[in-house]
Amino acid sequence: MSRTEQLLRDLIALPSVNPAFLPPGHAHAGEQRVAEFLAHRARRAKLDVQFQKVLPGRFNVLIRFTPRERVRRRILLAPHLDTVGVVHQRQFVPRKIHNRLYGRGACDTKGCVAAMFTALCEVAGSGSGPRGTEITFVGLVDEENAQSGSRALVERSFRGDLAIVGEPTQLRVVTAHKGDVWLRLETRGKSAHGARPELGRNAVHEMARIVDLLESGYAARLRGRPRHPLLGRATINVGTIQGGTQPNIVPAACAISIDRRTLPGETDTTVRREIQSLLRAHGLRATLASARNGPCLPLETNPRLPLVRHFLCVAGQSQPAGVDFFCDASVLARGGIASVAFGPGNIAQAHTPDEWIALAQLERGKDLLRHFLQTLP
Repeated sequence: MSRTEQLLRDLIALPSVNPAFLPPGHAHAGEQRVAEFLAHRARRAKLDVQFQKVLPGRFNVLIRFTPRERVRRRILLAPHLDTVGVVHQRQFVPRKIHNRLYGRGACDTKGCVAAMFTALCEVAGSGSGPRGTEITFVGLVDEENAQSGSRALVERSFRGDLAIVGEPTQLRVVTAHKGDVWLRLETRGKSAHGARPELGRNAVHEMARIVDLLESGYAARLRGRPRHPLLGRATINVGTIQGGTQPNIVPAACAISIDRRTLPGETDTTVRREIQSLLRAHGLRATLASARNGPCLPLETNPRLPLVRHFLCVAGQSQPAGVDFFCDASVLARGGIASVAFGPGNIAQAHTPDEWIALAQLERGKDLLRHFLQTLP
């Protein structure tokens, strides 16, 4: 068994479910077990370790290799340590079936953690690390909810020349991903007895018209816009709806939450204004509020940057890739660190009850990262 596979097995067995998805005080909540485990391994490998407090009981772990020469560049390896919740306890028990390793976080993103951490340790222990290059592994907290870990890192002025953000990209170097705007829309009506609906104003009915407009006319408008070369088109999804209290009362309030995937050039403000204008044009009224604590903007990193170009070459890509999902790369890029996403695994397996990663891809990912680091010009 390779060191990378064994590390991934150990990581899967350590629950690190984002507390947002669990009741307060749940035994499986938080990334601290994983952070402390990696810190112990790093100290044994003679690497510097630092904990950065982000939230109560939740810390980014920074593991650093510093060259003997003057530091000329800084590379950041940045996977996240948290996972979504589990359906069965067996998801914390790593299982190998037909050269796949199953378990919660196997591909999102403990596979990236294992590949990046092992690559760093091999580079540090080889005695032939890249000259003048400081490499920092940062295990980030809270990516699955509010990206508090990456936001805290940039708020404290962390500097780097390139961040490789660990995500299951099937070993493609990703230079662009979509942004994500979450909005809550509310309609207000007037309650009345269900036997006399004409005396009330039905907020659910008003919201039904809004949902139809968003999912039909507005969605069609987005599909009619020019495609982004790597990301395709923007999308809209109405994800939740709540309204009314019981059948014999005209509902006085209704609320929906929407997920609007954005392209480079779009912001939370422009999307919000666009939807408000759309509702007004159709004579519909609703209040709009953000359902997130911070912006989740699209990523678009210049693939011609020298370090990005070198990584593309190492990965054997003639062109960069784009993905639909949002990740920490955007947050780090907004903080001034050129960022790409990269890692073993397929996003199609992420968050599923039978999450898995191909072990050959896990090992290949580690080798590509090590080769990239050792061949930096």
